[in-house]
Amino acid sequence: MALTFELDPAFTPALRDGVTALWADVSNAGGAVGFVPPVTAEEIRPELLRHLAAMEDGRTRLLVGRDEDGAVAATAFLALNTHRLMRHWLWLYTVMVHPRHQGKGYGRALLAAAADAARSIEGIEAVRLTCRGGTGADRFYAACGYREVGRVPAAIRVAEGDDRDDVIMLLPLGPAPALV
Repeated sequence: MALTFELDPAFTPALRDGVTALWADVSNAGGAVGFVPPVTAEEIRPELLRHLAAMEDGRTRLLVGRDEDGAVAATAFLALNTHRLMRHWLWLYTVMVHPRHQGKGYGRALLAAAADAARSIEGIEAVRLTCRGGTGADRFYAACGYREVGRVPAAIRVAEGDDRDDVIMLLPLGPAPALV
């Protein structure tokens, strides 16, 4: 069954808890979403609060994917650029699909929904993201239409002696592809 996506849902305590639990589960399964396992919901909460503050300021939008039970199964944050010379593209970050749903095409569906959401924002021509090298995420994003446009060697320190590249990827937005 497909996920149901919603852009800018009402941020209720249930949604807060769902996003926090998703973030912890993805991190603890080895997902490269800003933490290194093991991580607890309490460790994630301050980062989520920073995301919420950006949402309240109108700088960030939240895309949520819910499974057939209504549980938060996927998320992505779309951050608008405030720099006057870069307002034609946005950042996509904290892209997550719950481990129990991986391998079902939900990641591709999430990225397609994020691209559609970006297209709905006036003046946005591209989506930019970064990912941690050595995880295979760059290959996944490339398969979804993103192209590598830069790489900062050893920019991410996962652990002492384990430095990873920060891979910069871009998806130029044209018209939405026709549905077949």
